[in-house]
Amino acid sequence: MAQNIFKGLGIALITPFTQDGEVDYKALTRLIDYQIQNGADFLCILATTGETPCLSTDEKHKIKELVIDRVRGRLPILMGCGGNNTRAVVEELRNTDLRGIDGVLSVCPYYNKPSQEGLYQHFRAIAEASPVPVVLYNVPGRTGINLKPETTVRLAKDCANIIAIKEASGSLEQVDEIIKNKPERFDVISGDDALTFSMVASGAAGSISVIGNALPKEVSRMIRLEFKGEYEAARIIHHRFTELYSLLFVDGNPAGVKALLHEMGFIENVLRLPLVPTRITTLQKMTEILKTLKI
Repeated sequence: MAQNIFKGLGIALITPFTQDGEVDYKALTRLIDYQIQNGADFLCILATTGETPCLSTDEKHKIKELVIDRVRGRLPILMGCGGNNTRAVVEELRNTDLRGIDGVLSVCPYYNKPSQEGLYQHFRAIAEASPVPVVLYNVPGRTGINLKPETTVRLAKDCANIIAIKEASGSLEQVDEIIKNKPERFDVISGDDALTFSMVASGAAGSISVIGNALPKEVSRMIRLEFKGEYEAARIIHHRFTELYSLLFVDGNPAGVKALLHEMGFIENVLRLPLVPTRITTLQKMTEILKTLKI
């Protein structure tokens, strides 16, 4: 059975754009180097934070190839591959060149709101079709459906190719139930920056982080301290960013972290419609926090 290699700090990598709205491949290259140099353990590409629904097929291919070429095997790469049409996702997995990709992140089907049995059969079909390990992605706030703990555990036990779940349900009780009942080889990964500290303390294997785009060194240190049982030191780091966690998402993701990265000089503050940049008042609050933190 496949084992999970996506542990520690994973970065939900943004897609930077130029002022005229094209993908900024030079800025993306700088961001990848920044993550590698500052403690990231793996990269998660072409998922929600990467504004993937607004990328063309050609752009997605170029981003995938650039990341693989720049990483050069130094970090595992997890790539988003999901949807609400099971047959289409299966065909994509069968037809996509996944050389250099270590696993796929597959979101719960959105909009059509399947039953728990429908979710089980959907992910089982994906696991059987995928040539690389599969990480489930549960984010009810976006999909309108919650992958319940018993369904997650059932998939983990029945599908050798499903190795972990990115849990963004917002429920620590749900996370705890999965961790209590899961097979040993299967891991829970935090999909909510504000809950990462608590989830890792409960036994999660790490985080796929949005704030990590801007602050990988700090978030990585927090997680590693927890792995060593140094919870008080980790808690201090967590509490430094409590207000920032909220501000990053108040105007939608990745508007907040893109504004933060712009203030840090990494990228232009550009998103693709229907997403728009964060409000000036939110940006001002984040800038003040950065000054206080001296980052």
